[in-house]
Amino acid sequence: MARDDRERRPTVFIIAGEESGDILGSSLMAALAARLGGRVRFLGVGGQRMQRLGLASLFPIEEISLHGISEVLLRIPRLLGRIRQTARAVAAASPDVLVLVDAPAFNLRVGHRVRRLAPGIPIVDYVSPSVWAYAPGRARRMARFVDRLLAILPFEPAVHRRLGGPATFYVGHPLLQRLEDLRPAAGERTQLTAGTKPVLVVLPGSRRSEVTRLMPVFGETVGKVAGRPGGVEVLLSAVPRLAAEVRAMAAAWPVAPTIVEGEAATYAAFRRSHAALAASGTVTLELALSGVPMVVAYRLDAFLKVLRHLLKAHSIVLANLVLGENVIPEFIDADAEPERLARALLPLLSLTPDRARQLAAFGQIEALMALESGTPSARAAEIVAEAMQPPALAGGVATGIKVG
Repeated sequence: MARDDRERRPTVFIIAGEESGDILGSSLMAALAARLGGRVRFLGVGGQRMQRLGLASLFPIEEISLHGISEVLLRIPRLLGRIRQTARAVAAASPDVLVLVDAPAFNLRVGHRVRRLAPGIPIVDYVSPSVWAYAPGRARRMARFVDRLLAILPFEPAVHRRLGGPATFYVGHPLLQRLEDLRPAAGERTQLTAGTKPVLVVLPGSRRSEVTRLMPVFGETVGKVAGRPGGVEVLLSAVPRLAAEVRAMAAAWPVAPTIVEGEAATYAAFRRSHAALAASGTVTLELALSGVPMVVAYRLDAFLKVLRHLLKAHSIVLANLVLGENVIPEFIDADAEPERLARALLPLLSLTPDRARQLAAFGQIEALMALESGTPSARAAEIVAEAMQPPALAGGVATGIKVG
């Protein structure tokens, strides 16, 4: 492409490595197109949402959509091949900016290679790896090749400053654009009184490994909780690709849940529910923003159990990390057993101090995560567009944009 044509139509090479990244990447693409008046060309790797916006993916996103260290280790040769292929494609395209969307096991390796192959290409990383939880040394290593890091959790800029990471900008969590989907309308969530039959939503995770480890434990917990006076209505969320397995495992539960499939149905369940039993993950922020008190559990895979002593964060629950205190009870591995989970969950199903404490804390979360103006995708697009302009230097601060 001639240089004068590139000036009319900037090129963005964008890489997403899993479904959540595809959602985030597509929102960024749309915001960039709006900001640049449609004069932008997209190359890279992405899923269906990004492809609908004009991206021709180098290869199917499923090839690098891996969850958990164990799964990554099993597919190292294929991953290394795709990393080399992608880095070469970036260097050959010589885009105005490279945007790495989450998927650090893949994307950070691509970024490191691109910096060696084509050091003049600005690199923006969208979503910080969990340096606050483990492997804090990654922050300083990222600073060698990531020019700007877009953080979706409000405490992350300070963490990267402390650890010597790249210039980090809080752009807001994408959930801030979904508050209407999460918040109950008038009458959707019945008022919890002494005579109310509470609604409990159960969320065993979106990954097969999570579901397999947690479904039996959650089933026993629900059985214990359902014995409370007045009973409880149980909703069980399943991602569509695992719905058949969830149904089969739920058939052995002592209480038959109503199974809801997909995001829209799950958000509708949030808007009805009075409490939740959930696997650790982004869902804890969704529940907090929806105003649903919860108990969180997680069982690590065999590899992570060995490394558990390396965890640095005070919590595995994102909502607790945003709040800066462990308001939501959490149970890991051997602690995640039915008796303990039920004991923590029961007070949340009636008007108790435990329930009130969580709800009061949830009232602070939106304020802690809020942006001064605009939306997360528009804020991210602003910084990516700025990175395409001089001076696009490693570790530099974008003109007119405040770090942190």
